[in-house]
Amino acid sequence: MRPNGPAISLPPLLITGATSQVGAFLRARAGAAGVSLVLVSRTPPAEDGAAARWDATDISQGGALPAAQALIHLAPLHLLPPLLPDFFAAGGRRVIAFSTTSRFSKAASRYPAEQAFAARLLAAEEEVARVCERHGVPWTLFRPTLIYGAHRDRNVTFISRFVQRFGFFPLLGAAGGLRQPVHADDLAAACLAALSQPASFNKAYDLPGGEILSYREMVSRIFVAQGRRPLFLRLPVGLFALLMRLFALVPRYRDFNPEMARRMNQDLVFDSTAARQDFGYSPRGFMPPGPGEAA
Repeated sequence: MRPNGPAISLPPLLITGATSQVGAFLRARAGAAGVSLVLVSRTPPAEDGAAARWDATDISQGGALPAAQALIHLAPLHLLPPLLPDFFAAGGRRVIAFSTTSRFSKAASRYPAEQAFAARLLAAEEEVARVCERHGVPWTLFRPTLIYGAHRDRNVTFISRFVQRFGFFPLLGAAGGLRQPVHADDLAAACLAALSQPASFNKAYDLPGGEILSYREMVSRIFVAQGRRPLFLRLPVGLFALLMRLFALVPRYRDFNPEMARRMNQDLVFDSTAARQDFGYSPRGFMPPGPGEAA
């Protein structure tokens, strides 16, 4: 996907959360296009190419952003509003930031922690828009669905690793809820396509993947990609709730809860028409990792 309209004209490009799964693809795409990059991360790698400059700033602790004309914020959204006034004072003139469709799907959760997460997202989205508009700077918000592709997510990669280790996957009921997994590289392409596209200014977009499939079919595809025959174990609600609580004992999965299992039977489908029309968003169908790729 190429940007509509003129070539990107806002160097240097500042990326926060640059080591995230979307960040890895965005760095590659922007670097290949010759865009000068300033990359912010708490733990930057040793080097990332001659066109990139790393800045070891912890924005969660109030560190200031480096000066740049354009910002793509891949770090948690609630960290962004306090950083914007100084960024604009130093010459910042464009902001793209990531939220998530969990703003919608978790708002009606039975779990207070998920409700609070959704409320925090909504508040952060509104504050980003307010601060940008107060300073006359165009903003764009992206809400992706289930991100995969860099083997760091807790959805497709989690399922892949579970299948590799145990050879089966537990389901709650028919697991017929619809999903639209989106590849991280398609989100990186969306960033560059929208960056200098005025049609995307001061708007929020849902960015699902290019294919709608049931939760069960999504997991089946992961089995097949690994050369395995899909094998499912249907669990009753009580047993599945216990399983999720056991996973929550692992620090990485501490927010796992039974509501996540119930969503296997909930449709989480979003419309990308506006993104397709405004900046040519064209995500691929679901392409799960093959053998060893999620290890």
